[in-house]
Amino acid sequence: MTGFVQRLFLLLAAIGLLTACGKEPLYQEQGYVFGTLVEVSVYDEEEPRAKQAVAAVMQEFQRLHNLLHAWKPSPLSELNAAFAEGKPQEVTLEMAGMLQDAAELSAQSGGLFDPAVGGLVRLWGFHADEFKPLLPDEQALAALTKTHPQMSDLRIQGNTVSSRNKSVLLDLGGYAKGYALDRAAEILRQRGIQNALVNIGGNVIALGMHGKRPWRVGIQHPRKPAPIATLDLYDGDALGTSGDYQRFFELNGQRYCHIIDPRTGKPAQGVESVTVLTRGKHAGVLSDAASKPLFVAGLDGRSATTGPMHVPEFMLVDAKGNVHLTAGLQKRLEFTDKTIIRTVEP
Repeated sequence: MTGFVQRLFLLLAAIGLLTACGKEPLYQEQGYVFGTLVEVSVYDEEEPRAKQAVAAVMQEFQRLHNLLHAWKPSPLSELNAAFAEGKPQEVTLEMAGMLQDAAELSAQSGGLFDPAVGGLVRLWGFHADEFKPLLPDEQALAALTKTHPQMSDLRIQGNTVSSRNKSVLLDLGGYAKGYALDRAAEILRQRGIQNALVNIGGNVIALGMHGKRPWRVGIQHPRKPAPIATLDLYDGDALGTSGDYQRFFELNGQRYCHIIDPRTGKPAQGVESVTVLTRGKHAGVLSDAASKPLFVAGLDGRSATTGPMHVPEFMLVDAKGNVHLTAGLQKRLEFTDKTIIRTVEP
């Protein structure tokens, strides 16, 4: 078990303590998918019905994992192989819809959310379960970056997808967990579950209430094995966090994470974590996708991403560990460390 997964397990356990104090009608189940721990909690429901609903959610998570795996055999890897050969590929209407949605989000982000840069992610060694502290070949990195793969290179006609750029290699890791959250919420509601909390590696969506109170969750501290803050989530709220502590390696005192800046072809620097709070239609997808461009852009470029992507609330932890956040999120967060320097951003 990696250090991050161990920290995440402790965080999920802490959330469980926050949401399940005392004996109450709470059914919880954990699993491992999308390369991370997942947990589904259902409140105030008979256990057999809750168990069946959660099993359906876990089955859907595994289906999506198998569909969207970027470097093991999958329909997505088959699509990437077709791109490399300059050939069109038929996909399911579901996947075509995902790619269209991801392309629109990429455009809104000014290209900073870019699932087309999977080749760069692979070159940095992050298409693996374990990461070696090695820098990529500089010439190969420069050559691939120069081809500028981007989502706008895709052509989607019905369920046929092609790319005008052979360097496009799709990696939907920054989209899949959010999509899975929305699917989980849909499945639970279809099965009559009114109160639930779904957590996929720190990406969370809430349904209903936890009894007479909201669901309370923790946000992972980017440098400590504990929450940096907690907050209450209400029906329809989705919370997404991206950090440099999830998939990374260190070399010569420098940390290199899996979140690539498409402009440079290199891992983004200057930010430890970004958390966004969203709600409404497709809240899960937006909570997942919107945290990436803000991580890449940093504070100076935040207005170019949070505005067009319609992100109402965010928190950014900079390289010094200082917190920058919106006034709305400031009101909802309870920080575990009162000494953290916090700046409310306009």
